[in-house]
Amino acid sequence: MVFLTTAAFAQTVIKGTISDNDKMPMAGATVQVAGTSTRTQSDAEGKFQITVPSPTSKLIVSFVGFETQTVNVNNQTIINITLASLNNLDAVVVVGYASVRKSDLTGAATTVSAKDFNKGPLNAPDQLIQGKVAGVQMINNSGQPGGASTVRIRGNSAVTGTGQPLYVVDGVALDGRSARPSTSAGIGTAPDGNPLNFINPADIESMEILKDASATAIYGSRAAYGVVLITTKRGKSGDTKIDLSASTGVSNIARKVDVLSGDEYRAALAKYGLTNGNFGSSVDALDEVTRTAYNQNYSIGISGGSNGNTFRASLGYQDQQGIIKSTDFKKYSAGFNGNFKFLESKKLGLDINMISNQYLESIAPITTDAGFTGSLISQALSWNPTQSFYNANGGLFIDYGSTTINPLAALAANNDKAKVSTILGSISPYYKITPWLEYRMLASVNYSAGIRRASTRSFLNLQGIQPSGTFLGGYASYSNNELITQQFTNTLNFNKEIASKLNLNAIVGYEYSNFMNKGTTNTATGFGEIDADYTDAFQTTAPANRTFSAFNNPTTELQSYFARAIFNYDSKYILTATFRADGSTKFGKANRYGYFPSFAAAWDIKKESFMESASWLDQLKMRVGYGKTGNQDFPSGSAQQRYDFGNSNGAPTLVAINNANPNLKWQSDEQTNVGIDFGLLKSRLTGSVDYFHKTTNDLLFPQISFVPAVGGNVPTWVNLPGQIINKGVELTLNGVLIEKDNISWSLGGNATFINNKVQNINGIIKTGSLNGQGLSGVTTEVIQNGLPLFAMVTRQYNGLDANGFSLYTDDGFTNYYVGNPNPKVIMGLSTNFRYKKLSFTANFNGSFGQDIYNNTANSVLAISNLGTRNISSALVNLPVQESLANPIAASSRYIEKGDYLKLANATINYSIGNVGKAIKALNIYVNGQNLFVITNYTGFDPEVNVNKGVSGVPSAGIDYTAYPTARTFNFGVNFSL
Repeated sequence: MVFLTTAAFAQTVIKGTISDNDKMPMAGATVQVAGTSTRTQSDAEGKFQITVPSPTSKLIVSFVGFETQTVNVNNQTIINITLASLNNLDAVVVVGYASVRKSDLTGAATTVSAKDFNKGPLNAPDQLIQGKVAGVQMINNSGQPGGASTVRIRGNSAVTGTGQPLYVVDGVALDGRSARPSTSAGIGTAPDGNPLNFINPADIESMEILKDASATAIYGSRAAYGVVLITTKRGKSGDTKIDLSASTGVSNIARKVDVLSGDEYRAALAKYGLTNGNFGSSVDALDEVTRTAYNQNYSIGISGGSNGNTFRASLGYQDQQGIIKSTDFKKYSAGFNGNFKFLESKKLGLDINMISNQYLESIAPITTDAGFTGSLISQALSWNPTQSFYNANGGLFIDYGSTTINPLAALAANNDKAKVSTILGSISPYYKITPWLEYRMLASVNYSAGIRRASTRSFLNLQGIQPSGTFLGGYASYSNNELITQQFTNTLNFNKEIASKLNLNAIVGYEYSNFMNKGTTNTATGFGEIDADYTDAFQTTAPANRTFSAFNNPTTELQSYFARAIFNYDSKYILTATFRADGSTKFGKANRYGYFPSFAAAWDIKKESFMESASWLDQLKMRVGYGKTGNQDFPSGSAQQRYDFGNSNGAPTLVAINNANPNLKWQSDEQTNVGIDFGLLKSRLTGSVDYFHKTTNDLLFPQISFVPAVGGNVPTWVNLPGQIINKGVELTLNGVLIEKDNISWSLGGNATFINNKVQNINGIIKTGSLNGQGLSGVTTEVIQNGLPLFAMVTRQYNGLDANGFSLYTDDGFTNYYVGNPNPKVIMGLSTNFRYKKLSFTANFNGSFGQDIYNNTANSVLAISNLGTRNISSALVNLPVQESLANPIAASSRYIEKGDYLKLANATINYSIGNVGKAIKALNIYVNGQNLFVITNYTGFDPEVNVNKGVSGVPSAGIDYTAYPTARTFNFGVNFSL
């Protein structure tokens, strides 16, 4: 598209601006006078100036990945040109501290833009890309609104910490932790909150996932698990625009665990000849503690700009009830992005970004490690379905002499609320020294504060809570947690053609970051039968019934130097070299600095002369790379001798946290990647194939030893010998099947085939702790040489003998490798169909080849419950009748195939368009989430990962009374003014 300004051709100088379809200026576009060697390039604002010999001359305007235009000068002096993209293969992508054209990429990176996000109201950004990117597995750990998720890029290699990728928002690297305290009201450890909850998904423009070391090495010591770059929406020059969206919806439990109904329970009692256990009622405890939940979500964005200055401001509100009664999640968010340019030359600029958020949670009494009396889900599943919840007087039925807990009483006794407030702000002045050299500084602060108040009233017959002897019962806790991160970055960017056909895009930089974490926890017990007001609970209890602890972790400082150079010769041959040096106070004095290089090359074969005849082929690009990244995801101060000071039973306490290790060094990942990108049939078919091999070395690990001076076990952080290997193949394929004015249909898919193995580890490290009656101290997972990470090792179950008792290989005295929690295949599938103004999108995700240990079935629904508590329906009609005396024991009996394919997100949208003069681009839609899942797993959801780690060593693939997944239907509208 060419805009010509009519004027007399009084001189031979042509001026103009080059932009793309989004009206964004294109820096570095080539303008050449046809038939001559005269040419120039557009500057950072897309402006160019060139001298032509004749008013009838022609200009050839080109940019890699965009359609070349030939423009007739035709006596004009000002010519503004819009270049159309040939395809999406050459969009601008963010790769760390700078943006580059995708044609310059040599590493494995995937961009997901807003139009391709999962639809509907979602709590956190990670949910936007579930199933969208090859090599990325995302698991919702809990159905609790605002709950955390697990994101793994190219497999699991974390023997400590979370194994989560580094998230970077508008150039600011996040801490990766949630400020929500993990304390609960005496019933165990609550699942974590999502550290990304403070970001409003409606404010996100795109997410870039960096997967291999060539792409991630510029982030050095924090990039071992991959990097996710989040870019928020920006304003554009032009009239002020107001974008509004609103939705409301309902949620119900998506799947239930199959337990006996009242009539089925009575039949089972009769089958086993039991005369006790039938109380005459028929109830469904899970139905009683769950509900139809409602949600509402509103967002508004105001944007605009002129004269090179742009802005965008936004507000958001979300109110989501949980499907478990008394749980909910409310979020208030605000954001501002501004870009301002100064001086007549517009060379001086300033970017300002701010996100402010507060969310409130009401949290269910569900924990990852509840004892045999359990938390709410185990209480509901195991409740005798013939027993009423209420006594003859209409009050809640409570039996202090039983380990069975009335789930309605558990809800009534529990009061657990959290509030987390977050501010992320950055300011970034920059100066365009020349059209090809820019200096930029960024200063940011990320402050997050969490408060949690939890109590369990004393009438609940919960272990450690109910009155006994002189103990009055009751439990209350108050915790606060603060996280503060500061980042200061200075970069110098160079982008210039340094020789004929040779372009250099380079960056050098220095960065300083510090991280602070502090908090306190107060607990009180024995405050009697009061509805625990927290001040009263702490003031009215005896000093011996109070505890106080505080922590102020040593501030972690990170000092970094980094550089990257991208050489592009003739738009065919690309070489990338990256280097980063990180110095961290977390490590011993002898190993403070780590060094992280990477090298990669790409060859755009399609641009070779011998490929000119292949008109059906739009792109064929080969990539190869190698690099090294690091990991410092372990507690601050772990290389030092540290103590925790507190108060218990009215006396001061001193507890060793860890022993010193001055030789502690960096954990590192070395990764090789070979890939190919292709586009066919005018980009109707595009895709990529990548092979990766990742080796994790010098594993950071808390080695536990007994210290007589403190009378207990104290960790010493060490580097374990051995490696974790993840290798595999990623496939991505996207096709436009139909593309016409009134109808279009596109289909996309990705699959990752991955293998995981531990090698050269000395000894066996146990993790995967089980909970419940008869399982105290039992573990089922190991880190062991030759096996997958967190391999399931336990008794091998061989069915029931003639008397109904479990049979095991070697009589159960030997444990065997019987399960693998790591998937062999992860996949995503999406489709978008449009007919005129009506469109339908659907997104599936799936995982295959992994096993799940069903701790819930093992301990909560065992046959020995019959007569007192409920059991699994599957136990009633076994070929051999199981004995009621068959003991509860860990074994492969409870390892199930975790394969699944889930329709996670689907939307029907009707585009009304403009209405009158004010309303523009009006859309109404119906959206569904977690609509169905195809699986043989008997738990609530095969997409599960309850943290069952031991002494800081995580686990994988264990299900224990998790908050159930919700199926949600939403109705929404969005439009602009």
